[in-house]
Amino acid sequence: MRASERAYAALRDDILEWRLAPGTVLAEVEQSERLGVSRTPLREALGRLTAEGLTAAAGGRGVVVTDISLEDIDELFELRETLEGKAAALAAQRGDAATFAQLQRELLHAPELVRGPHPALHEYYALVGRLDTAIDAAISNSYLAQAMRSLRVHLVRVRRLAADDAARLTAAAGEHAAIAEAIAAGNPKLAEAATIMHLHRSLSHVKATHVPHQKEHHG
Repeated sequence: MRASERAYAALRDDILEWRLAPGTVLAEVEQSERLGVSRTPLREALGRLTAEGLTAAAGGRGVVVTDISLEDIDELFELRETLEGKAAALAAQRGDAATFAQLQRELLHAPELVRGPHPALHEYYALVGRLDTAIDAAISNSYLAQAMRSLRVHLVRVRRLAADDAARLTAAAGEHAAIAEAIAAGNPKLAEAATIMHLHRSLSHVKATHVPHQKEHHG
């Protein structure tokens, strides 16, 4: 892996997991030493992160990690509703029924992953990721799939804002199962409606559990 790729992957992961909090200044010398790369590949990595909206130039302070405001979250979910609702409808028309029926069965058992003294949240999120991947593949629309992948970068950060609440994750597993069931049944209207219901409940949960800073101008 090229040095710039390594730096990009490490910084992106640190931002998504909130190890680098919003407002953190990513000083070139400090980050070069921390990541073990020279300043040229680091600048390439920072350029990619800025293009994704995860970092921004902050005048004379250099590059900083961007914030996520309540307004940002509302805008992200507006876009999610448009893109993911359409994608679910297309998947119901074009997808392989058996693939989504299998995902539905697994999602019905997903609450077992999030309850108990030792929840397997990584496995739960991996299962949800497989549903996303299956929908991306089923829609046969590379532009829509790319738009959703770009959006999901920011959604990972939003998800980390809200606590991994067992009750909400249990409910979300059922909502994901309903989406998979509607797609497997080849019912585009039901798949879209199930997706929109899930998004509305997710947004309500995020807002109820965390109110981030008001939107600031970055750049």
